[in-house]
Amino acid sequence: MRQFQSERLRHLPNGNSLLKISLGLIFFTIISSAFVYAETMSVDVDGTPYDFEYTAKQVEITSVTAETLSDSAELLFGINVIGDSGELNIIFERTFFDSIYDGEDDPFFVIVDGLEADFSETTTAQSRTLNIKIPAGSEDLEIIGTVFGQTLDESSDDESMVDETTEKQIPASFVDSSKDTKYYVERYVTEPSYKKWFEDNYSDYTFHEALDISKSELDKLIAEIEEEQSESTVETPVETPVDTPKETTECGEGTILKDGVCVLDERCGSGTVLKDGMCVVEPKTSVPKETSFKGLGKELGYGVMAAFIITGAVAIILALMSKASKSSD
Repeated sequence: MRQFQSERLRHLPNGNSLLKISLGLIFFTIISSAFVYAETMSVDVDGTPYDFEYTAKQVEITSVTAETLSDSAELLFGINVIGDSGELNIIFERTFFDSIYDGEDDPFFVIVDGLEADFSETTTAQSRTLNIKIPAGSEDLEIIGTVFGQTLDESSDDESMVDETTEKQIPASFVDSSKDTKYYVERYVTEPSYKKWFEDNYSDYTFHEALDISKSELDKLIAEIEEEQSESTVETPVETPVDTPKETTECGEGTILKDGVCVLDERCGSGTVLKDGMCVVEPKTSVPKETSFKGLGKELGYGVMAAFIITGAVAIILALMSKASKSSD
């Protein structure tokens, strides 16, 4: 009998082995509880079923229903918290459930047993994920958004993203509002270097767009500037300078210039002249009398003619006397 009991005791595990097995089971239990696996649940929205994924820590979802109101969309959950508190992580595809206002994401309202819950959100272009803290003893969870089953237009999303990234400042940053718009247009039209600077630095703008005016307003200003330039370049008649004789400013000796006319200098007495600021006696110079050959020739001519006349008369008288004497004989 003792030998049989000894054989049985030999095959039983000792205390150390039992301790190791116990610790292993405890460790496995702890590790297993640390892993939370995603689950999928389905909900019917106006006859259309939608699936969503969630992970739960120390909380169970017992039911879910959807309600569509005129200005909101709601999901109502029945929950059961296991332990002191729980945590629920729910992923909503935007095509299923979303909250949008004026084209932008709007926060969800999350209510647990009538009180606003503590939650955080992670957002992507395709989904919105809510991480909700659930207090112990909670039974009802309500999540309020704005729309069920919306269709995402990827092309419109891409366009809106492009518009946001390429949004322009109007008017452009170089425009000074205190200056007249015509100032910039005139420089753009008349200065090639200014036009090149604009095209190099603001290639994504048209010039009228940069100035925040319409194309027709720009064309009107350009026409005004070109008209002003054409008027300023019209040739004006050139006046030919007329040569006017210079007024004589020098007078002869004994005269002075008075009111532009040479008059006798009467500042000194008779027979004196002003010289070096003093009146001095005018020097007299004897001028030899010139013989007028012209008058002498004239008188000589008259004498010769008179001599011829007298000689002729004497000759006639003598001829008559001679003839008379011959007749008497």
